[in-house]
Amino acid sequence: MDTALPLSFRDLPQGVVIDDPDLLPSYARDQSRFTDSTTPIAVLAPRTTDEVAACVRACHEAKLAVVTRGAGTGLSGGANAVENGVVLSLHRMNQILSIDPVERLAVVQPGVNTAELRAAVAEQGLMYPPDPGSVASCSIGGNVATNAGGMCCVKYGVTRDFVEELEVVLADGRVMRTGTRTVKGVAGYDLTSLFVGSEGTLGVVTEIVVRLVPAPRPPLTLVATFDDLASAGAAVSAITAAGLALSAVEILDRTTLQAVDAMTHMGLGDAAAMLLVQADSDDAASLLVEVEKLAAAAGAVDIAVSEDPEEAAMLMEARRLALPALERLGEWLLDDVCVPRSRVVELIAAVEDIAADTGLTIGVFGHAGDGNLHPTLIFDEASRDAALKAFDRITEAALALGGTITGEHGVGRLKADWLTRELDPVALELQRALRRTFDPEGLLNPGAQL
Repeated sequence: MDTALPLSFRDLPQGVVIDDPDLLPSYARDQSRFTDSTTPIAVLAPRTTDEVAACVRACHEAKLAVVTRGAGTGLSGGANAVENGVVLSLHRMNQILSIDPVERLAVVQPGVNTAELRAAVAEQGLMYPPDPGSVASCSIGGNVATNAGGMCCVKYGVTRDFVEELEVVLADGRVMRTGTRTVKGVAGYDLTSLFVGSEGTLGVVTEIVVRLVPAPRPPLTLVATFDDLASAGAAVSAITAAGLALSAVEILDRTTLQAVDAMTHMGLGDAAAMLLVQADSDDAASLLVEVEKLAAAAGAVDIAVSEDPEEAAMLMEARRLALPALERLGEWLLDDVCVPRSRVVELIAAVEDIAADTGLTIGVFGHAGDGNLHPTLIFDEASRDAALKAFDRITEAALALGGTITGEHGVGRLKADWLTRELDPVALELQRALRRTFDPEGLLNPGAQL
């Protein structure tokens, strides 16, 4: 171990401390853009809750900041290393500890890959619904940290809706459990929900109990294309107003479709916008008949319904590839805003106006069924400042429409200043006081959120 490291690290278990200067830079940041980061003085990679507690106590003694990291797929800078700090990487805590098909619960460590959990419970006829776009690479712990969502949220909800119990290491190294595995339980304050979405600012989550649901039938899929983005937005508003129990309502604009097509050669066409709608209930066919009528009334130029599971999987994969495809166009900055579903059309119109004003290419895709869109700005060095201003204008437009600055990616460092604009002064004061209660010395992920 490097002798420059704190003396408190000497008692940590063998192999936990990583201080190889060739490895440390790879832990410096997540996948966000325009967020500050630095090389950590060390990476701590514990394997058990006891080892996490020992690591946190050692950092607390040495007055070192602790930034907890999952798979590093975040897009808001929530896992970026800070000055005089370590990165606490949970990648070794990657075990599915148990699956209970009777109670419909799974107990997992935070480093478990989200797709692997979904596959494991599917073998027992169950489903873990949250499915972020990075499902193949992200971790459950990271999902809990940001309250991640995904394409199934429109019907099933977000990560918080499926977390029943947590084990957490606090800033001073104490270990606590929150929640209950019972169907009902209202004893005390809901600390479980408090930790979900807290981005490592209140404690380090070391074990997660998630609720499962019976696996639904294979979904039916409807694809509708439109000559303009506003008509697609109008279709989304009509579908939302109809109150249909759909399992996915996704949107991709022309820029995104062309980027995905160039990457995959799927033959997605050249429409101004495409809606992907899925239904996985027993009345799926009748639901999609209603969707077809609403889409046609909104101006869809082409509508097709598929019962082929392989085709459905291909179409949803095209949606998952939206960001990787847009990344190929140049430097990128992705926004994550959410508005009331009745105002999706207005948000789309605002993004189109901003693109026209700035001359930037802005790809629009996202979870239209719950009002959560991801406008992605493409820029080069000459248009860097314009991209930042456009990003701010989009975020401001979402707030003006009664929305929020982040639907599922978290505040992190990217939107910490924006959080002070969204919260009213009393809420801001109380949230800061709450954070100090859990972390009096401000060592857990300083600079993130508040």
